[in-house]
Amino acid sequence: MQFDLKQFLRTGRVPYTAALESDFSGWDWPGYEPAGPFTGEFRAVLDENGKAQLHLSVNAEVTAPCARCLEPASCSQSIERDWSVGPADLESDELELPISEKGMLDIDELIFQELVLEFPTVLLCSADCQGLCPVCGQPKAAGCSCCTAEAEMPAANKGLAILKELLSEDSH
Repeated sequence: MQFDLKQFLRTGRVPYTAALESDFSGWDWPGYEPAGPFTGEFRAVLDENGKAQLHLSVNAEVTAPCARCLEPASCSQSIERDWSVGPADLESDELELPISEKGMLDIDELIFQELVLEFPTVLLCSADCQGLCPVCGQPKAAGCSCCTAEAEMPAANKGLAILKELLSEDSH
């Protein structure tokens, strides 16, 4: 969705409001996918100083495999953001909004940027997820029998057993 911010700053005596329902399934999300369309609202109001007061509110949910056990995980976020933009700001390189040279604000890109910063980089199915068993590769929550303290070390780790013995000798 595009919003002509430059035009609004010139003639925006009437507040602008748009209900948002954006499908971001084709976008390049860092490690997760949208669970459905994101919903929200975008508002623009011209203040007494000639600046546009922009407000964005979005509700979103993403899914990804749990970083510990690979089971499905999801995360929901609600964001509220406000910006104040004047005519001089459109010419500035310091403006942190996705505005084209013609003064068009890309609202979808703005939503994407704000949500990427808001969502965690690692999704977990639960805060106490135990992950996968290093021996059999099954989720520990499923109760694999090889996750006991008496379980024999895999062949790849037997060479490290000497370190355990050395550490136990040093502690005496």
